[in-house]
Amino acid sequence: MELKSDLRVKEVFDQYPESVKSQLLDLRELVLNTASEIDGLVKLEETLKWGEPSYLTKHGSTLRMDWKKKNPEQFALYFKCTSKLVETFKILYKDKLRFEGTRAIVFHIDEKLPEKEIKHCITLALTYHKIKHLPMLGA
Repeated sequence: MELKSDLRVKEVFDQYPESVKSQLLDLRELVLNTASEIDGLVKLEETLKWGEPSYLTKHGSTLRMDWKKKNPEQFALYFKCTSKLVETFKILYKDKLRFEGTRAIVFHIDEKLPEKEIKHCITLALTYHKIKHLPMLGA
């Protein structure tokens, strides 16, 4: 898989407080590793959308991640709110993940990332336009 990365993304990660920076870098690594394991995904673009690290593919829905000062104890992985992604994640992982409306999976900065579940969510997002017609996104 080819990764096209905007140099400004590193600057954003460097500006996060130390209390959350390693968690966000772990989440980034999970996105990159997951993308590299998806059959047919040949290019991933890492860029900024709304000033937040974002990940785009030809057949996927944009993923974003960020930490916000107004909620310093948490960070989130954001999805397009008009997609069926978070709605599907809530059905699949209602007992394992926390959500914010139809747009985000929210993590507490002191908790370990639930990698298996997050990898599945990332895979569904990065292949969304190929699977959006399937019941439960083919999950």
